Amino acid sequence: MKKISLIATLLAALALPAGAAELPRLVSKDGRHALLVDGKPFLILGAQAHNSSNYPAGLGPVWTAAKDIKANTVLMPVAWEQVEPEEGRFDFSFVDTLVKQAREQKKHLVLLWFGTWKNTSAQYTPEWVKLDPKRFPFNMDREGKANYSLSPFGTETLKADKRAFVALMTHLKKIDSSERTVLMVQVENEVGTYGLVRDFAPAAQAAFEQPVPAAVLARQKPVGAAKHATSGTWREVYGDYADEYFHAWAIARYIGEIAAAGKAVYDLPMFVNNALRDPLEQPPKPWNKNFASGGPGWDVIDIYKAAAPAVDIVAPDIYRPESEQVNANLRLFQRTDNALWIPEIGTKPAYGRFLYAMLGRGAIGVSPFGIDYFDYSNHPLGATATDKTIVEPFERVYRMFAPIQRLWAQWAFEGRTRGIGEGDDRKPQQLDFPGWTAKLTYRLGRFGEPSWGGEFAQPAAGTEQPAGGAAMAQIGPDEFILIGHRVRVRMEPEAGARGMMLRAEQGHFDDQGRWVMERVWNGDQVDYGLNLPAEPVMLKVRMGRPR
Repeated sequence: MKKISLIATLLAALALPAGAAELPRLVSKDGRHALLVDGKPFLILGAQAHNSSNYPAGLGPVWTAAKDIKANTVLMPVAWEQVEPEEGRFDFSFVDTLVKQAREQKKHLVLLWFGTWKNTSAQYTPEWVKLDPKRFPFNMDREGKANYSLSPFGTETLKADKRAFVALMTHLKKIDSSERTVLMVQVENEVGTYGLVRDFAPAAQAAFEQPVPAAVLARQKPVGAAKHATSGTWREVYGDYADEYFHAWAIARYIGEIAAAGKAVYDLPMFVNNALRDPLEQPPKPWNKNFASGGPGWDVIDIYKAAAPAVDIVAPDIYRPESEQVNANLRLFQRTDNALWIPEIGTKPAYGRFLYAMLGRGAIGVSPFGIDYFDYSNHPLGATATDKTIVEPFERVYRMFAPIQRLWAQWAFEGRTRGIGEGDDRKPQQLDFPGWTAKLTYRLGRFGEPSWGGEFAQPAAGTEQPAGGAAMAQIGPDEFILIGHRVRVRMEPEAGARGMMLRAEQGHFDDQGRWVMERVWNGDQVDYGLNLPAEPVMLKVRMGRPR
C-alpha cells in the first residue's frame, strides 16, 4: 500500500467530481462501494423513526432523538395510504413538512415507501385498495383461499402502486433536486409471505409453469447435490426450491418495475430491505414456514439482481443480536455486486458494539430502528426503553465517526478499514492489514496481564456482558486510526518481521480533516497494549520497523 497522509487522503476525497447539481449515487470500484453525496463518499449514520411517526405532529421527538444519537440522516416512512387517500388525488403535504424540517435540522433523509407491502402485508395501502380484492387480489393458497398478502400478479395493484410512487418521485424532484436532502429511497418494506410459499392463483400458476427467465438462469444456480435441468420450468430447474424462488422472482419483478418507473423521473439510489432467514443454515434448506418466502434473503440476492436491475441494494434488517448471526449476515450481504447497507438494527444495547463491525467492513451506512421518543417499544426485537437511554449505546460510537464521516467513507471505499464487535464467546479476535495485524482481547483491566494471577486475572468491572469493539483505518503503511472501547489492542508485524509502536496519539479531526493531537499515550498507557476505556476514544497509532 502506497503511503498516503491524512491531508493527501482528504485532498483525494475533495478531488472527486464536485458536481454542484449531482444527485446522490452509488459507485463501485474493485468490489467496494460508496454512496456519493455532492460528489464525495458519504457515510450514513442513520436513525429510523417508528412506523407511525410519519405525520407532522410526530416529528418533534424524531428530531430530538436524531440529534441526541448524533445521526446525520433520518429514515422515515412515506405511506401510500397517506399520499393517495382517494384514488388519483395526491397529498404530499407531509413530505413537504418532512423535507423542510430536515433541512432546518441539518439532516439528510432516506424515504421508505410503504406501498403494496409493508412487513409482507397490505396494511399501508389506501382503503380503496384494501376494500377491493377483486381488482387488487391477494395471494391464494392451493385451495383457493385468500392470503393476507397482496399478489405480485395483481396487474391493477402494480399499476396503481407504480403511479403513486412515480407521483412521489416527481414531487421529490420538484422540491429537492437542487438541495438533495433525500439521499435514497426504499421501495416497499420487508416483502414476501409468511405461512404461504407462493401465490397459487391461476395467473401465478400459469407463470410458474413457464420456463425460468434467462436472466434468472444466468445468476441463480440450483441448490443441493441433486441434478437439475439447466433450463425448463421452475420445478424442473430448482426442484424443492422452485416455489420460493418463483415467488422471489415475481415480487422482485414487481418491485423492479416500480423502482425503474420512479428512477425514470428522479434517479435516486433505491434499495429493498428484508426480514432475514437464518444465515448459519448452509446450504439453505427449502422453505418450511420458517421465513418470509419471496423476500430478498441472502440466498436469492441473485434473483433480485436479475429481476429488478433498477434496485441498487438488497439490504438486511438485523434483529438477531447473537454475534455469529450478525457477522454471518454482514458477510452474506456484502458482495462485489451489492453494497453493504443496514437500514434497520435493533435498539437493545447489545447491538451497539456491532457498529464497529458494520462501519469497519465498509458499509455505506447503518441505522437503528425506532430512534424517536414516541412512547412505544417493539421489545423483544428492540430495547424496552423509550427515553434517551435508547440512543446511548449508539451515540457513543456515532460521536466518534460523525466528525470524520467523509474521511471514513473515503477510506472504506479505498479498502483501508476493518472492524469487529466483541463476540458472545468473549474470545480474542484480530483485524488483518497489509504488513500488520491488530490483536484484540476483552475483559481485561487497563494495567497488567492476566497471567500475573490474583486481581489481575479477574475480569474488569463492567464487562459482564459483551460490549466492546474497534474499527481501524490504515492511513499509511505503518499508520492507523483506531476507534473503539472496552478492548485491548496490540499491533503485531507480519510473520517473520520485527515491529514496534513508535507513537500513539489521542485526539480528533477538525472540520477541515486535520488531525488534532490531545495527548500522547506512553508508559502505563501502552505497556500492556492499547487499552481502550468504557467510553470510546480515537487514537492515531504509528508503528515502526527496526532496521
